Amino acid sequence: MTAFRSLSVAMFKGFFRERVALFFTFLMPLMFLVIFGLIFGSSSSNKTKIDVVGDGPVLTALNNTGIVDFQHVDSFDKAIAAVKNGDVPAAISVQGNKIELRYAASDRVQAGTVQAVISSVVDHVNLAASGKPPAVTLDSQQVEDSSLTAIQFLTPGILSWGLATSAIFGSALTLVNWRKKQVLRRIRLSPVSTGTVISSRLLVTIGTTVLQAILFIAVAMTPVFGLQLAGQWWLALPLLIIGSLSFFSIGVLVGSIAKSEEAATGITNVIVLPMAFLSGTFFPLQNAPQWLQTVSEVLPLRHLNDGMVDVLVRGKGVEALVTPTAVLLAFTVVVAFAASRFFSWEDS
Repeated sequence: MTAFRSLSVAMFKGFFRERVALFFTFLMPLMFLVIFGLIFGSSSSNKTKIDVVGDGPVLTALNNTGIVDFQHVDSFDKAIAAVKNGDVPAAISVQGNKIELRYAASDRVQAGTVQAVISSVVDHVNLAASGKPPAVTLDSQQVEDSSLTAIQFLTPGILSWGLATSAIFGSALTLVNWRKKQVLRRIRLSPVSTGTVISSRLLVTIGTTVLQAILFIAVAMTPVFGLQLAGQWWLALPLLIIGSLSFFSIGVLVGSIAKSEEAATGITNVIVLPMAFLSGTFFPLQNAPQWLQTVSEVLPLRHLNDGMVDVLVRGKGVEALVTPTAVLLAFTVVVAFAASRFFSWEDS
């Protein structure tokens, strides 16, 4: 215990004295939170802005859908000019029973959304004017709380990515640095086991994970961003700790293979950056090819992201942790075994 305590204290002190490590651990994830949080703002939905000229029941029904956001302008020519300039994806003019829609084909997603919504609203208004009962009815409701904002979905992914980055970089660079400076060799000559060295570094990783999560969520909950924790949000903490084990094992594997700090940094970037994009950290994967979604299923960050969204945003309970925990622990065991085969106390 004395050796474990001494090594843990030394590693904590070394970590907090390294300014570059502190930046990448605490400040860089917060920078992404600020950037994405300010870009998406606090809007409760991603409404499509369109320019509108005129008034009437069609626009009233269209506004009630909650999908579009009206910007009233003086003339339809001005609205069309805005569409051509790319300021808005579409413009609509209502003059009595005549409705004109102009859209930009360059933005196919929003243009398709606007066309579909307006066509549906026009059909609904025409049916209501005919006085005939509808043959088919639709009951459409939002499953999440209407108060949810963009920050609710951004926070879990960016936080998980930040923890993965710091855990992998921290453990990999520490091993490489200590091996180059022959610190590991001196420790090996002392009555200290390999398990003590690894567990002390793991304690630093877990402690850093907890501090990161507290700081990150505290900033996200400020009035500027307005994060609201849902249900049993505290279940995110054990999930983050289990996730840090997976990323720590990756860092140990990288630190065991790399012969220099430059090589460790390069290998880590090759692992972390693709994993972040393939795990849905910055954008959802629903529209990705099926084979790409299948690949993402084997990545630990994907399962950590899914579990974090479930407990922080969707308000789910312990049942939401079963699959992510099982995958993360299995991944940890496999990678830790591989790392043990490559681990060395000194440069060969």
